[in-house]
Amino acid sequence: MSSAPRAFGLRIALWYAAVFIAGATAIVFLTYYLTSISLEQRDRQLIDQKLGEYAAAYANGGISGLADTVRAEQSTAPERLFVRVVDRGTEALVLSSPNGWDPSRLETSTLRLADGTLVQVGKSTDARDDLLARFRAVLGVVTLLIVVVALTGGVVVTRTAVQPLRNLTQTVNRIVETGRTDARVPVSAREGSRDDAIDELTRVFNVMLDKIEGLVNGMRGALDNVSHDLRTPLTHLRGAAETALAAPPDEDRYREALADCVEEADRVLVMLNTLMDISEAESGAMQLTREPVRIDEVVERAVELYRDVAEAKGVVLEVRLKPDPATEGLRADVGSGFSRTFTVTGDRTRLEQVAANLLDNAIKYTPAGGRVDVDVSRDAETIVLTVADTGAGIRPDELPRIWDRLFRGDTSRSERGLGLGLSLVRAVVSAHGGTVDVSSEPDRGSTFTVRLPSPNLSAM
Repeated sequence: MSSAPRAFGLRIALWYAAVFIAGATAIVFLTYYLTSISLEQRDRQLIDQKLGEYAAAYANGGISGLADTVRAEQSTAPERLFVRVVDRGTEALVLSSPNGWDPSRLETSTLRLADGTLVQVGKSTDARDDLLARFRAVLGVVTLLIVVVALTGGVVVTRTAVQPLRNLTQTVNRIVETGRTDARVPVSAREGSRDDAIDELTRVFNVMLDKIEGLVNGMRGALDNVSHDLRTPLTHLRGAAETALAAPPDEDRYREALADCVEEADRVLVMLNTLMDISEAESGAMQLTREPVRIDEVVERAVELYRDVAEAKGVVLEVRLKPDPATEGLRADVGSGFSRTFTVTGDRTRLEQVAANLLDNAIKYTPAGGRVDVDVSRDAETIVLTVADTGAGIRPDELPRIWDRLFRGDTSRSERGLGLGLSLVRAVVSAHGGTVDVSSEPDRGSTFTVRLPSPNLSAM
């Protein structure tokens, strides 16, 4: 794994060097080509200029004037030219050909005058070729320096650019070797690093590590809680069985022991099944049988289930229906106190679990003489279920943790329970695309608010 950044860095350096060398080489060849074309055009312009001058000298002074002009220029001009004048197809009247010139290396141009005389001017390419040869040598040295700079720069730049990946790899290796998830990758503090893709990857990786560490810690806490909560029923189950076995044979005692074992086994099964339901809902694997469900009917069923419990405890349980004023005209069966405006698409059984758990929680922690109010209302395209109680409330430091699995606050430990009800409520509501919130004050009660998406009334 440690060789991966090295190989990646080598590839980046080679690509950088190859692109840099290719670009620089293209510029060098373009420079040479443009220089060669420029020198060639300069020679061509010089030849054409001399053709014009010699044609003018011939027109003014004839052959003798042209010859004088050629001789004067050949003795004083820094660049000697080849000049030939042919009069209407006869032998050359003027011929200027410096000694040692190779005719194959002459660049010439011819002009025919009005009387048919041909004036031909040529220039040797030796000087131009010599200049280009020296220029090629210089460019060769420059190209070599470019290759060296490209390779060196590629290594230096790539080493700097790949360093965050090396840090990332080292952190991962450290986590794999030690199993500790508290290690973090150093983030570059240089200016403008927020626009750096690698630094952004580093920050995202650190955020992922934070989430993983939180999940691992949560799993550890959940396992500790599960172990603690399973130990109690299993201890009771074992104790009941041991007591029955140690006592003299008695059919009634055996039946009582078996009944206790079944009760404790049911408690364990309820805990495990609830934990599985929560995990399935949170992972999106929960199978939901979606159908149109009236929340008012779900609430009515839950209220009827817990009304006797509330009366036995001396808690007032009241249900109120508050439809959106804009949809008041859509109410059906007003006498029943419920309306089709409170329909959602969801799993009836799971939604009944939500209502039942909220009611059970509210009644359980509300003392005698208190009250529990259940409100169902519609807000735009959302159905709102509110369960408010006048119970013991929740301490501010415990409020963020009430949704955790198996968490039970100090005020709830006096009541029998698993600490899974609110976790299941949040998981099921989230699986239906809704939200659940809570507001609470110690000794003044709590209010749980569930919001579920509802289809447009015009489509119902």
